[in-house]
Amino acid sequence: MQFDLVDLRLFAAIAEARSITHGAARCHLALASASARIKALEQSLGVALLLRGRRGVTLTPAGDSLLDHARVVLHATEALRGDLSAYARGVKASVRLLANTAALSEHLPKALAAFLGAHPNVSIDVEERESGEIAEAIAAGAADIGLAIDRALPETIERFAFCDDRLVLVAAKGDAVAGRRAIDFAELLDRDFIGLEAGSALQDHLGRHAARLGARLRFRARLKQFDAICQMVAAGVGVAVVPEAAAKRCARTMPLAILRIRDPWASRKLVICVRDLKALPKPAQQLTDHLRRAAR
Repeated sequence: MQFDLVDLRLFAAIAEARSITHGAARCHLALASASARIKALEQSLGVALLLRGRRGVTLTPAGDSLLDHARVVLHATEALRGDLSAYARGVKASVRLLANTAALSEHLPKALAAFLGAHPNVSIDVEERESGEIAEAIAAGAADIGLAIDRALPETIERFAFCDDRLVLVAAKGDAVAGRRAIDFAELLDRDFIGLEAGSALQDHLGRHAARLGARLRFRARLKQFDAICQMVAAGVGVAVVPEAAAKRCARTMPLAILRIRDPWASRKLVICVRDLKALPKPAQQLTDHLRRAAR
């Protein structure tokens, strides 16, 4: 069997969009050309990959298998391209790292700065994702390393403890709940919130838990950083759910009350996750080892 990278990229785009039309557009191909390529791919493999319907396409079992392999091949190709182009800039390797909001804002900057200082020929491509998406990307081979919540990972993914990542409520010192030690998330659904910008992994996470309770969070303001969020909360504008590390840091200089959220999902353990540590490129193995030493 011979595989064309254009065909694999097109098939992955169609599978993710669940539409040949949208997949073709993503790959900048005409619909007729995309359809012909997929039909030729199916004929060469001797198996149907897509079930075509009035509302789009779904994957056959063979299509699911091809998608898993295609993602691995495409990621490896992108890594190869990136590494070779990096040689021209004097950088010899790159590592793709996915992290949730708390890890990216509170735990990673210092650890990554130390690693990059010790490895001047390595670059790191960091992207914020929700833990479930990180698990999917790591399992599919679409990223080298992830920092995600332990319970979101399937058993097949290798993991190493990194740190506790509890979510807490912050309120102004004069707030009605300020004298309490703990609270249920359901009690907060009628409150005004200060949150991160739309699309952040943490905000999506909270929105889903509110939706399970039949509610939608009401935001007075959306900001980029936890420090700015806590400043708004301290001024009495609303309450916020933030990582405990950020809450304690901001409480040193701001009049904030910190309450434990009783819901099980608020108590989390952050782990370093990889698909197969031994199969990672050496720079990715070095970064994984560095993060494990930096774990707290």
